[in-house]
Amino acid sequence: MSGDVVIGGLFDIHIYYKTEAFNFSSPPHLQARKISMLLEDFYNFLSLVFAVDEINLNPNILPNVTLGYNVYDSYVDLFRTIQGAVRIYSGNTKQYPNYNCDKYGVLAAVIEGMASSFSIQYANIFGIYKYPQLNKYIKKVNFTNPLGQHIFFSDGEISVGYDIYNVIHYPDWTINSQRVGSFDSHAPQGKQIILNTSAIVWENKFTNIPRSVCSDVCQPGTRKSVREGQLVCCYDCLPCPEGQISNKTDVDVCIECPEDKWPNEQKRVCIEKVLAFLSYEDPIGVVLTFIAILFALLSAVILVIFIRNRHTPIVKANNRDLSYLILVSLMLSCLCCLIFIERPERITCFLRQAIFGITFAISVSSLLAKTLIVVIAFNATKPGKNLRKWVGAKVPKYIVFTSSTIQMFICIIWVFVIPPNIYYNKQSEVSRIIVECDKTSAFAFYIILGYLCILASVCFIVAFFARKLPDTFNDAKLITFSMLVFFSVWAFFIPTYLSAKGTSTVAVEVFAILASSSGMLCSIFAPKCYIILVKPQTNRRNFVLKGTL
Repeated sequence: MSGDVVIGGLFDIHIYYKTEAFNFSSPPHLQARKISMLLEDFYNFLSLVFAVDEINLNPNILPNVTLGYNVYDSYVDLFRTIQGAVRIYSGNTKQYPNYNCDKYGVLAAVIEGMASSFSIQYANIFGIYKYPQLNKYIKKVNFTNPLGQHIFFSDGEISVGYDIYNVIHYPDWTINSQRVGSFDSHAPQGKQIILNTSAIVWENKFTNIPRSVCSDVCQPGTRKSVREGQLVCCYDCLPCPEGQISNKTDVDVCIECPEDKWPNEQKRVCIEKVLAFLSYEDPIGVVLTFIAILFALLSAVILVIFIRNRHTPIVKANNRDLSYLILVSLMLSCLCCLIFIERPERITCFLRQAIFGITFAISVSSLLAKTLIVVIAFNATKPGKNLRKWVGAKVPKYIVFTSSTIQMFICIIWVFVIPPNIYYNKQSEVSRIIVECDKTSAFAFYIILGYLCILASVCFIVAFFARKLPDTFNDAKLITFSMLVFFSVWAFFIPTYLSAKGTSTVAVEVFAILASSSGMLCSIFAPKCYIILVKPQTNRRNFVLKGTL
């Protein structure tokens, strides 16, 4: 490879020539032309000259290649910047876009040292022709400048600091510069820039220190939003979106908080999310607790009434032991709702569904047994029917035991196959973590509820066909109505439960348990208590024999 290679450059160097282009490889009499420049800019020129000379004098660096350079001044003007860029490519004092008329050598690369707003336009032009910018190679620089300073880059930062100068332009076209501060990138945060503002001389048109932006500083908790159609220095300060913070001033993008944290009220720091669950301190928790205790006490009171009147016909009818069992199971169903309130644990996640499922299975199977007793007793009196052996106390016990055992096996299989656990729901609510039982508990609940619905369906069908059998104390009508209440409650529960979020899901489940329990309690035992307490004269054997109440 041989030939002349040219490096083109454009800088904010404030150099004033009689010509706009200056070639350092030109004859000495041209080099002696008077140049007015800042001392720092002159050092930049010396560094460039020194580097090119070193490369040209050392045959081992670029053998058979001679470097040259053309340097243009941007005059801190966007038009002059674009004009200089085109001239570097054209190789002529006149601009010929897309034509290269340079007769001194091939343009190899370009360098620039301007403000970012000018540098972008400069890069856009040379990006069309695929010319590399040498700025990225500058990070590999390691040399000693004419002042004896060792210049190199460390982690993208230059090894030396900078002096800040106030450049003063006088009416007679002379320039003066005065040191007003310094910058050191390796100094502690907040002490990198040292500036003596009182030493800065502003133009007469500025009564105060001019601002670089037309907006106030965006405080922590907000972000900058550039106004449409205006410069980037004009922006609005918008609050950070939900779940995000900003802990510095004038940030462009807010920071997302982790899943287990949430912004404070000012959206400046991320704080721990509150653990939420249905508790006795919540208003809904207080109401549900009151209702659960109320119906549990009501079941206990009715049980006491039935025990005290256990020898009366209305209590003895249809197996009083089953009535006792139903009342106890309904009381436990109401009390099990208290386990749903307060923070869930692994054991409580199991007990919630297990106690509810087993107690309800006892209640519904007992109602089924009461209905079957009426059907069997009525058909046993018909000629040719050999059903007398089924009339007795053993059949209801078998029905209740078998039905309840099946529900118990479902719960045992659940514990051993997919045991319940605690789940910290961080997605349901943005500002709180919901502590709840995991999805296996919900799956097991649906299986338990499904079995109860099958049991209730059988009970409803038998009670419906037995409702008109001639019996003074036939409970079939009351049982039919109680099963309708049961189906209505859980039919409304399913869509409501699926649409609820957070602690509302637990509240909906508790409400459904209380509603179905109280519905069964009132449907079956309210008419009996009315007769026992209000019309005791009808609760006698002679009224039963007459077939009237």
